[in-house]
Amino acid sequence: MYAMIRRYEGVSDASEAARLVRKNFVPLISKVPGLVAYYVIDAGAGEFISVSIFNNKLTAEESNRRASGWVQDNVAALLPNPPQITAGEVVATKRGALTIAAGAP
Repeated sequence: MYAMIRRYEGVSDASEAARLVRKNFVPLISKVPGLVAYYVIDAGAGEFISVSIFNNKLTAEESNRRASGWVQDNVAALLPNPPQITAGEVVATKRGALTIAAGAP
């Protein structure tokens, strides 16, 4: 597996950025073959972090191309700074049970 973490600083409207990501980007990234998981974290203070897990580096790089284009075309005003990207092979993993609270998006 291969992971990619994108860290955005200077997010001007976190709720609108999150809404657009859920509505438009999640369906786009969902079509990338090899997607294992995708998470977006609102870290507060104008910072968003996305974590993408893929079967391999090739699909992660395709996701990165799609993400870059989508951000430029759809949310550049909300995410004005280029992301800091960290990526690499997943060398250890443990999955637990996932519980989602009622009413969670």
